[in-house]
Amino acid sequence: MSKGSDQILHFTAPSEPEGRPRLDKFLSSQTQIVSRTRLKSLIESGNVVVAGKKVTEPSHRVNSGAKILVMIPPTRPANLEAQDIHLDVVHEDDDLIVINKPADLVVHPAPGNPDKTLVNALIARCGDSLSGIGGETRPGIVHRLDKGTSGLLVAAKNDQAHRHLSKQFADHSLDRAYLAVVWRVPSKRSGTIEGAIGRNPRDRKKMAIVNRGGKPAVTHFLRRRKLGDWASLVECRLETGRTHQIRVHMASIGHPVVGDQIYGGRTTKSIRQSAPDFCEKVFKLRRQALHAYQLGFTHPSSGERVLFEQELPTDIQVLL
Repeated sequence: MSKGSDQILHFTAPSEPEGRPRLDKFLSSQTQIVSRTRLKSLIESGNVVVAGKKVTEPSHRVNSGAKILVMIPPTRPANLEAQDIHLDVVHEDDDLIVINKPADLVVHPAPGNPDKTLVNALIARCGDSLSGIGGETRPGIVHRLDKGTSGLLVAAKNDQAHRHLSKQFADHSLDRAYLAVVWRVPSKRSGTIEGAIGRNPRDRKKMAIVNRGGKPAVTHFLRRRKLGDWASLVECRLETGRTHQIRVHMASIGHPVVGDQIYGGRTTKSIRQSAPDFCEKVFKLRRQALHAYQLGFTHPSSGERVLFEQELPTDIQVLL
């Protein structure tokens, strides 16, 4: 195809012994050119034709022998400015970059944070080598951390690495562990929290454990250290990666993350009376005490398993 025109992919749905496959899953199994997230976006935006008809539902069931066309619009440059922002680089090679994100750095421009983000910093550092995602030429952000969460984050520097890493996130084959200071002491030293996470029906700006419409989420926690009777240091390992997952799950069992102003991380009168110095440190923290301290994955090029670790930042260490 010439530059600036749509790329068109052709597929034929085979007969499936277990019934008609979902459109998004079938396409994802047939191509390594486009990530599953991108395929879903293409379907929803009307760029997929099944048996001569435009389909916009990723869950559409495909009949045996159906001819499928996927039209991929040309990548458009993102209107993002390169900004020389210091990055704490833990590892970098031709395929990816791993950084230790500070708590005050937003990952991607959004309303309220139009610039001075990780993406602006990556554009300045890596330039044209960065992977495209979502139809725009911009850094391949494979996953995100909340603004108030510090720690390890990986970004892809080419499309092949982006697809490889995205697949690992999709099939939950990565190792991701966080350290968090939570209120009070969990009665069990370890446990597993399961609960589908979706938009809070009473406040769409927040996430919550919901009975309908949410995505499955599993968090494993281990109590590392007691901080008196008022707080604990816990390790959380994710099987899934939902928005605000640790914050929502820990709050659901009565142990919200210290400093979290959205999901109930406020002090009680009894805690303020028994631990005034600790509460004063929490007030000065001004963010949730959550740090992504471990990140492991299979390297896109070498196929080797790599593991990165980053100790707690000073502001959380002060709490301990």
